[in-house]
Amino acid sequence: MVSMQKFLAACAVAGGLIWGGAAEAADAPASPSKVTQALTGDAVCTACHNESSPTPVLAIYQTKHGVKGDRRTPSCQSCHGESKEHLTNQKAPDVVFRKGAFASSESKVQSAACLSCHGKDVNRTRWDGGAHQVGDVACTSCHQVHRAHDKVRSKKTQAEVCFTCHKDQRRDSRKISHHPIGEGKVVCSDCHNPHGSAGPKLLAKNTVTETCFTCHAEKRGPFLWEHQPVTEDCTNCHTPHGSNITPLLKSRTPFLCSECHDGPHHSKDPAAGSVAGTQGGLTAIPSENYTGRACLNCHSMVHGSNHPAGALLHR
Repeated sequence: MVSMQKFLAACAVAGGLIWGGAAEAADAPASPSKVTQALTGDAVCTACHNESSPTPVLAIYQTKHGVKGDRRTPSCQSCHGESKEHLTNQKAPDVVFRKGAFASSESKVQSAACLSCHGKDVNRTRWDGGAHQVGDVACTSCHQVHRAHDKVRSKKTQAEVCFTCHKDQRRDSRKISHHPIGEGKVVCSDCHNPHGSAGPKLLAKNTVTETCFTCHAEKRGPFLWEHQPVTEDCTNCHTPHGSNITPLLKSRTPFLCSECHDGPHHSKDPAAGSVAGTQGGLTAIPSENYTGRACLNCHSMVHGSNHPAGALLHR
């Protein structure tokens, strides 16, 4: 750590503000109050946290947080607090966001500093009680404010930030059938709101189907003939993060269909009698497992049908 005399000398040089001459500032000790008298705002911090710092602190001026032409732009003290003890006695700042020379502050303290400005955004009003807040995740666990490029805000790099914790989803995204996350066309925040949500799993919308319909609008309907599991929850049949069965199916047909349609498959079509015989007035068609046929060979409109003759989702 730099001595107080060296610190004051740095203030005089970097800030261009001196009291009684640079030599006096360098050679004679000054009272703590003179430090803030000499420099104000960010200059107090950047006198020491300059381009020679091991972490790229000054890169913040390449981001929105450093645009001084905007009066809404915060200062160092807006986030880290006045930190008088840090300035005069070289103790930890009031709020420490990442562990380094000092232990990081509690996540709720860090988040409170961010939400003092960002809490007004409607996308963050449900942070309290959300999965990340309950899981003791701080804003800086994902965001890097002092870097020109915040990985979590870019489509190309967002997933690697999320996968730091969500390793199961990283595994699924590498499977044969997957959303184009690795290709940079879809990102986690297209479906999830990490800052809190009224829906389950931090979904961007209130339900799974509503979230899926944001992109898959052709599956929304309304349909004259609906398939009930589609209207309930897309994940009844699909696994959204990746599958080795296309298109993102949980299991192969006909086994997937049999999870719900587990009874005997009957038909009133007399022409089928030569195939299977008659049972109780109905013509029993052999099990799809027995015949090896996929249900979609006949019931092709599995998401719903608007055809007058599509009651069984045939067309």
